Formats: sequence, structure tokens, C-alpha cells
Amino acid sequence: MKLFNTLIGLCSFYVACAQGSFAPDADTQGTTAIHKDSSAFVAWANGCTTDRGPQNISISNSPIVVLGADNNATDKSGINGVVSLGDGGSALLTFATPITNGAGNDFAVFENSFSNTFLELAFVSVSSDGVNFTRFPATSETQDTIQVGTFGNVEASYLNNLAGKYRAQYGTPFDLAELDGTFGLDVNAITHVKITDVIGSINDNYASLDQYGTKINDPYPTDFNSGGFDLDAVGVIHALPVSISEQNDLVKMYPNPAQANFTVKAHFGETIYIYDQLGTIVLQKKLIETTTQIDCKPLARGVYVVHINGRTSKLILN
Repeated sequence: MKLFNTLIGLCSFYVACAQGSFAPDADTQGTTAIHKDSSAFVAWANGCTTDRGPQNISISNSPIVVLGADNNATDKSGINGVVSLGDGGSALLTFATPITNGAGNDFAVFENSFSNTFLELAFVSVSSDGVNFTRFPATSETQDTIQVGTFGNVEASYLNNLAGKYRAQYGTPFDLAELDGTFGLDVNAITHVKITDVIGSINDNYASLDQYGTKINDPYPTDFNSGGFDLDAVGVIHALPVSISEQNDLVKMYPNPAQANFTVKAHFGETIYIYDQLGTIVLQKKLIETTTQIDCKPLARGVYVVHINGRTSKLILN
């Protein structure tokens, strides 16, 4: 009995030692994985463009991965299949309504892993103007001295802020609050999410590094048509609200998103009010023509509400 208890204690010790600093896999208590059917999701990406990488970046003229089409990454997880990114490839996702920084996690990225340990990883970056992107600070505690093989295993609890941490049907969540205060980024109006495949090689010539300069070791090589990160979907948890008036009685204005100015169409004599996200009027002007150009250069980049005589719409300034 004493020997039995000793063995149990040793097993418990080794299990504890095998746990990293972060949330565990989708089936273990304490996970942050979110199932695709969770009521937390209010929307899904509705646009995707990809820049695919090779099957094996270490081989000259390696063929580009071909599995899936760009639109496979749109709509709900599990609906359209996946699009493979290849070594270092990327996907740019857009949304009908910007993602906003709410309480807790704000969106989640889905991959199609068949298990809790075969984890193909990707960096996640966001933008509020479609030009300037900020990457979530990723961390990998996986050892980087022995290469994880093509179908090798990676422990989820060793990973943070890396898409692909969880198996198929479970999204890896991201919290925009982590990026609050970043110059040039409006965490309350994220219009684009970029997913970039982690090249899992520990070869210095190709390795992807985490925020601390550590090589990120994941299954490599994956030299087949579906190599690299397989993007399934991006689910939105917090989106900017769309009011009834926005849906049914929009202010007629263009372009939107705008930069230095935009044009609004309304009745002569009406007054345009522009509110910031705190509900403060930041611009007010009486219209002297049915088509009027509005100078918005004094306003900071971000999302605003435009109101004219009971009609409301959202304006994005880049």
C-alpha cells in the first residue's frame, strides 16, 4: 500500500509538472475554450482574403498550399470547411460590424485540429483602419530544442495568445483590453483581424518567435496540400450595436469608412449631429444644401454615430 501511494504521488507530481502557465485543453477544467454553439457569439467574419504560404518553407520552390477557398473562413465554425494558410501564410478577416472591447474576451479564432494535442498555431493581429495592425503578445513555453514532428504533440497549457490552441469546434478567445492604449489602434472599433501561420520549425532560418524571442515549436514539417494553420472561422463576442434606426432608416452618406471628409445627403435646413462612443456631440452643422461635404479632419480615428432628424447611422473614420 505504501508503494502504491508513492506511485500515485509520483504520477500526480509528474502530471502537475506537465502543466504550463496557461489555460489547459478544451476538455480540462479551467479551459478558456469556447464551443462554436456558445450563445456568447453574436456574429462571425463575413469576408476573408488570404496570402498563402508554401507547404514547406525550407524547400526551394515548395508548392503553395491549396486546400479550401477564402470564403471557407466566413460564417459560423463548421459551416464552410477550412482554408489552409501554409508556412507563414495569412488571412485577413472583415466583419459586418466592428468588434468592440467589452467585458472579458471579445472574439475567438477556430482551427480544425482533430485532437487536444495536435496543435497548428497562428499569430493574431487586429486593426481599426485596415492598414496598421497590432499583434497580440504570444507566448510559448514548449521546449525548443527538439523539433515537434509532423504529427507531434503540443501541450495547450504552454500556449497563450496563439490561435489553434484548441481543437476543432472550440475557439481560442482574445481580449482586446490587452491592447488598449496602443497608438493608432481603437480597441472599440476593430474592423480587421489578421491570422498569420506560425512556422513551427526550430531552425533559426525559419522559426517564428514569441514575444520573448522564444522559438514557437509546433508540428513541422506539414508538407501537404493542407499544411500550416487551417482557419475555420472567427466568432465575434462583442460587436458595436446596430440600432433599429440604423437598420431601417440610414443616413445617406459616403464614403464610409471616411478619412478627411464625407458627403451627406439630407433635406435643406436639417442639422447633422456627430456623437462619439460616449454619447458626446463632437460635431454639429446645419445643412445649407441637399448634398453637403462634412469636414471630419478635426476628429480622431474611430467610430461615431451620425444623427439627422431621427435618422441614425454609424460612421467609421480611418
